[in-house]
Amino acid sequence: MGQILGTWNTRHLGLKMDDKPTFGETAGFKYSRTKRAPCVEENHLISAKIPPKYRDYCAHCLLEYNACRYKNWPLPYKCAHEKHNYLNCEKDDYVIRMKEFERERRLREREIRLQKTKA
Repeated sequence: MGQILGTWNTRHLGLKMDDKPTFGETAGFKYSRTKRAPCVEENHLISAKIPPKYRDYCAHCLLEYNACRYKNWPLPYKCAHEKHNYLNCEKDDYVIRMKEFERERRLREREIRLQKTKA
């Protein structure tokens, strides 16, 4: 069973961490949205021995960071720029996922509100 995200006031919506979106990608938007896809192929990540839990949208930044660390091994501080890029990508990805969670929460609240007005 997935974990429940959100605050105490959103428990009645039943949002869980591993749930797929229940609304279309364009619901709540007046424009079309493109789907985010990783920039690196899965076989590159496997050959670079990246663990599955790190094979997310920011894997391309992680590959650059690991390559830099390998190249400058005794002096890992020379890869500060690559590390910064990777951590920024992870932060931005987290913000986007939280915005998607909030979108899903608001659309579910709207659906409940509309059902109450019809009844």
